[in-house]
Amino acid sequence: MVPSFPSLIVTIDQELVASEVRQGDEEVLVAACTDATTRLWLPLPDPYTPELAREWCAAIAPAMRTAGTGLVLAVREHGDMVANIDAKRVDWRARTCELSYWTAPHARGRGILPRALRAIAESLIRELGFERIELRIAPKNAASLRVAEKAGFLREGTARNAGFTDAGRNDLVIWSLIPEDL
Repeated sequence: MVPSFPSLIVTIDQELVASEVRQGDEEVLVAACTDATTRLWLPLPDPYTPELAREWCAAIAPAMRTAGTGLVLAVREHGDMVANIDAKRVDWRARTCELSYWTAPHARGRGILPRALRAIAESLIRELGFERIELRIAPKNAASLRVAEKAGFLREGTARNAGFTDAGRNDLVIWSLIPEDL
């Protein structure tokens, strides 16, 4: 039996907290998921509508958490969503998962995501017993590569032709964080 994710709240620092996406986050989700920079690197539904955002917050993300197949966390600054970090490809037996992330257009360039990514990864390792947290990033996605490095993940190599976006297939650089790295 696959365990459920607990209802996780991660205090990142005095300004930032990560918690589950919720109703009220739809406007930020739509802004981020229709943003050209975000869409360049992530395979998102097109068009990304307010209805999709409502369904994501109200039904899909909670169902993933309950089923133990994923965890969707909104990074909040003073209560407002500024970024998103998802755990996916969860393997409870091996205690591994992959994290993906984006920053809302209005919050970019402020160093939010490296702090949030590190805090959430540490929480998954320390509190939930994960043994490996993985990131997969397109080699030309310089901003996400910097986030991974600043968050203390170690670059391992490149998986050729492993990713896709609306623009087609692309390689993915693999990064990891394991308990010994903390």
